[in-house]
Amino acid sequence: MEKRDELYRGKAKTVFTTDNPDYLILEFRDDTSAFDGEKVEQLARKGMVNNKFNHFIMEQLSAAGIPTQMERLLSNTECVVKKLDMIPVECVVRNIAAGSLVRRLGVAEGLELNPPTFELFLKNDALHDPMVNESHAIAFGWASQAQLTEMKRLTFAVNDVLKPLFENAGMLLVDYKLEFGVFDGGIVLGDEFSPDGCRLWDKDTRTKLDKDRFRQGLGGVVEAYEEVAKRLGVPLS
Repeated sequence: MEKRDELYRGKAKTVFTTDNPDYLILEFRDDTSAFDGEKVEQLARKGMVNNKFNHFIMEQLSAAGIPTQMERLLSNTECVVKKLDMIPVECVVRNIAAGSLVRRLGVAEGLELNPPTFELFLKNDALHDPMVNESHAIAFGWASQAQLTEMKRLTFAVNDVLKPLFENAGMLLVDYKLEFGVFDGGIVLGDEFSPDGCRLWDKDTRTKLDKDRFRQGLGGVVEAYEEVAKRLGVPLS
């Protein structure tokens, strides 16, 4: 597959067109950002770790019957993905209270949420990704009711697959965000699943093993990502 023009450059990934209009190349860079791009650093090896981690997770989800845009790894930092018509709404599931939920509702970090919560956020950095509801999404034409229903179903299906996967590796899947798009008329999981877009804690010590290490200045960001990959058996070499 021939890599062609740069289509989109995000905060940590770059998307390229290919000679096949149905497929793109997704490149994971070493850039790391937080607070809607206000804090940015380069962390060696991060692009490689996230690329291979994302491929591993998407393969697990695909095997469980969840449609994903992943096609194959292309290099240490690149993968081939289906070209989706992305829906500008992020789906968030929270198993344990942390992050913005704690700030918004004043609950204690670490509170177990039973059942897990489900939230929608508009993907818009300029507006700081505001929380929205299904009525907003439908009224503004971001998604249809049928699409939202399927996105919610798949988001919880991901939880059913990944929560025990991480727990068996000695980690807690605290929360995560997912993005979806449309391919050949169906809803498909897109973007990525990596420690950049979820919260992972050590099951026993509750040590943070995700991008909160970067947000909170804890250091050892890539080392934590590599530890997560090692526990899951993700091949990084």
